[in-house]
Amino acid sequence: MHSKTDKQMRLKAKIFNALADPTRLEILEFLRTGERCVCEIIPHVGLIQPVVSRHLKVLKDCGLVRDRKDGTKRLYSTTDPKIFEIVDAATPELMDVLTKRIIEQIA
Repeated sequence: MHSKTDKQMRLKAKIFNALADPTRLEILEFLRTGERCVCEIIPHVGLIQPVVSRHLKVLKDCGLVRDRKDGTKRLYSTTDPKIFEIVDAATPELMDVLTKRIIEQIA
């Protein structure tokens, strides 16, 4: 039983690690409206293809996105829209509260 809990915690940590990068969050936001070609993601985030591919691999490896080939194109989409519940939970109000706590700890 303990190993199942450990596996779940590791997977949660892997997901939060993937979400901890601003570029990966931007990619997820871009995919919020539906499937996108990697050729659309690259100019949207303003990074070169190898860097975007590495970010997509991180998102794919933790199960947040999937891909499929369509001819010569590779299309990406989110695996479950519930991931946006986690992303959206970081509201401006929560950010304000956390920022105040950080400032209080510094002072």
